[in-house]
Amino acid sequence: MTIISDPLQYNEDDLFVDLHSVVGHSLFLKCEGFNFAGSIKLKAAVGMIEAAEREGLLNQWSILVESSSGNLGVALAMAAASKGYRFLCVTDSRCNDATRRLIQVLGSGVHVVTEPDPLGGLLGARLDHIRRLCASSSRYVWLDQYANPNNWMAHHRTTAPAIARQFPDLDVLFVGAGTTGTLMGCARWFRWWHPQVHIVAIDAAGSVSFGGPPGRRLIPGLGMSVPPPQLHASLVDDVVVVEEEDAIRACHRLAGRGYVFGGSTGTVVSGAAAWLDRYGGADLTAVAIAPDLGERYLDTVYSPSWLGEHFGDGVLEPPIEVGTDVRSA
Repeated sequence: MTIISDPLQYNEDDLFVDLHSVVGHSLFLKCEGFNFAGSIKLKAAVGMIEAAEREGLLNQWSILVESSSGNLGVALAMAAASKGYRFLCVTDSRCNDATRRLIQVLGSGVHVVTEPDPLGGLLGARLDHIRRLCASSSRYVWLDQYANPNNWMAHHRTTAPAIARQFPDLDVLFVGAGTTGTLMGCARWFRWWHPQVHIVAIDAAGSVSFGGPPGRRLIPGLGMSVPPPQLHASLVDDVVVVEEEDAIRACHRLAGRGYVFGGSTGTVVSGAAAWLDRYGGADLTAVAIAPDLGERYLDTVYSPSWLGEHFGDGVLEPPIEVGTDVRSA
């Protein structure tokens, strides 16, 4: 029996799904969405807030503020409610309505940026808005997930060693690249303790994180429109860039087997399958990290009308094995 008195106390950290029947390769998916925030972002949220508390940055009048496309916003809203802080999530039009409403149900505010910055896109506009807020009042405390080392340290402390405990003979680890907190935390840990593990970053097409050209991105979560400050590309062995259409097909293929995951997870699974198609072997032990579950994507990734509007009616017709860009970091 598990009994808790605080929602932050629960996180199922040792659940893996064998995806061999889905992708045709030996691939174990580490499911990170089974907590009250519904995503891996709970680890970063708690890590950054508790560090701010230790540093004396927070008091009863503080207003936490953060830029998020969705999942971190929910995690921070839940943590703020648990700890008694106020929180304002600064997001943009890509954040779906269900996520915005959930943040508000948890007692936090939501500000939606609609006009992109000419150079930094919607993310740049979000960050500019936060800087103006912080300049207007000392009550605002910006956690800054993009540059805050407690983001990657949370995964260095928890996610990476949890994988190593279950897979001591791990050969390759696939990690989605957003702020790169999860990626850098895991990469640093494995470089130190198990340097033979091959680290593969999964990025979204249209992201500039690894030097690709900026482009349209409709699925929130992975990818950046500005270079991520925490990224050290030397810690990454390969990069797989996944088109959103392929991420969508991966989500639907997983759902066809009874697993409803989010857009970020679909991107990671699609990229991992593409890498394994090229480099995988029967004796390879591979793990991919699934950052989120799918309920918040019912009106987007799993909506026929949304898919038809943005990708055309035939988006689900090609098989999941449609090619993606695999390259060395």
